[in-house]
Amino acid sequence: MSANLRPTGQQPTATYESAFLKACRREPVPHTPVWFMRQAGRSLPEYLKVREGIPMLESCMMPELVAEITMQPVRRHHVDAAIYFSDIVVPLKAIGIDLDIKPGVGPVVEQPIRSRADLARLRDLTPEDVWYVTEAIGLLTAELGSIPLIGFAGAPFTLASYLVEGGPSKNHEHTKALMYGDPQLWADLLDRLAEITSTFLKVQIEAGASAVQLFDSWVGALAPADYRRSVMPASSKVFKAVEEYGVPRIHFGVGTGELLGLMGEAGADVVGVDWRVPLDEAARRVGPGKALQGNLDPAVLFSTTEAVEAKAREVLDAAADLEGHVFNLGHGVPPTTDPDSLTRLVEYVHTQTAR
Repeated sequence: MSANLRPTGQQPTATYESAFLKACRREPVPHTPVWFMRQAGRSLPEYLKVREGIPMLESCMMPELVAEITMQPVRRHHVDAAIYFSDIVVPLKAIGIDLDIKPGVGPVVEQPIRSRADLARLRDLTPEDVWYVTEAIGLLTAELGSIPLIGFAGAPFTLASYLVEGGPSKNHEHTKALMYGDPQLWADLLDRLAEITSTFLKVQIEAGASAVQLFDSWVGALAPADYRRSVMPASSKVFKAVEEYGVPRIHFGVGTGELLGLMGEAGADVVGVDWRVPLDEAARRVGPGKALQGNLDPAVLFSTTEAVEAKAREVLDAAADLEGHVFNLGHGVPPTTDPDSLTRLVEYVHTQTAR
C-alpha cells in the first residue's frame, strides 16, 4: 500500500497532491517543485549550532535532532520537499560494521570487506536496528503536513565501494579488482547490500516517507557494460522491493551521463541528472515514461544572483518539454554556500514556472 494513501487505500493524504509528487508522477503541476540534495546541513548556521559537539553518526540516531535538522531548510528556503537527515552508511553501522564518519574524510571502515569470510559480517537489517528512523519520521510527518518527506539510502554499488575500499576512493581500485576478479563474490556482496538497503527504505516508507531516493554516488566510475552486468541487478532488486508501496522512486548518481538510460531501466520513476548533461539530452537518453530531476551546477551558487538566475533559466528551458521535472542541483549543496542564494533560487523557480 502506498504511504501516500490513507489506511483505507481510497483517499489520498495531504502530500499526494503536492507539486513534488505530481511532478514525480508526470502530472501537471502548479509550479516546478524544488528541493536540494544536502539542503539540510553544513550550509546552514542553525544546523551547525544544533550539531555542535555531536558526532555525525550519533546525530543520525537522535530522533528529535534528526527532525529539527530535516525541517530547517523547509522553514528557511520554502522548498517543496524535505529529505530525511541521515547518512548512507547508517544501516551498515546499525548491523554492527565498525565504521565512523571522519570530518574532512567521510566514512571510514575499520576492517574492509574483501573476502567471502568477510561477507558473513553483513547480517540482515531489522526495523528494530533503526528504531530511531521510525520515531524521527513520525515526528517529521506530523510537522510537515502537506509537504512530502523523501527517504533515502545508498545504492549497493556505492555502499560496496566504501566497504571494499575502507573509505572514499578516487579510482576504486579494490572495488573494481573484486568485481572483475571474483564476480560471484561481488554478486553475493551486492545482493546482500540490496537486501539491507531494501529494508532500510521499507522502514522509511512504512513510517511515512512519501518518496525515496537511491544514491549511487560513485557508480559514474563504471562503463555501461560493467554497470549492466555487475551493478544493475542489485539496484533493480532494491527498486522492485519497494514497488508495492506506490511511492516515487528516484535514482541518482554523479558523472553518470553514459549510464542514464540504464539507471532508468533499473526501475526508477525519476532519474536524477548531474550538471554535465542538459536535461533535454538526458530525456533522450533516458527515454519516455520517466520524470527527471536536476540539474543546476552547485558551483553556480557562488556567483552573482543574476548568474544563478541565468543558469537556472537554462535548466528550466531545457526541461520545458519534459514529462515531469523536479528542479534540483546536479549534486549536493556545497558546505560554504550562502543560504540566502538557495532561498532566492527557490523563489525564482517558483515565480518563473507558476502556471
